[in-house]
Amino acid sequence: MNTQKTNAGLQRWFRALKHSSEGFQAAWKNEAAFREEMLIAIVLIPLSLWIGKTSIERALLIGSILIVLMVELLNSAIEAVVDLASPDFHLLAKRAKDIASTAVLIALMFAAATWGLVLFS
Repeated sequence: MNTQKTNAGLQRWFRALKHSSEGFQAAWKNEAAFREEMLIAIVLIPLSLWIGKTSIERALLIGSILIVLMVELLNSAIEAVVDLASPDFHLLAKRAKDIASTAVLIALMFAAATWGLVLFS
């Protein structure tokens, strides 16, 4: 039985926080792209507080970076599940990985466009 679903209130919240922490640690340890994007985020998020002239601009700059991190985590999760389900080459496994990778590319393009528009407007 899944103990996550039997707990309620603060106990459930703390357990979810523990799982999130373990997920972050796994991504940091196993995913080079996540580490690189996280290091860039550590630089860009404080910079966005200085560059953004309004709270909306700051939110857009920070949000665009956080979206990249979120999509990268989802991409890594999809890749891990695909590798578990299909360790041998399979066209559908390749398609799933390629589509997830494209989602990361789109998130990066969104972040670049957001930063470009804020910086050069």
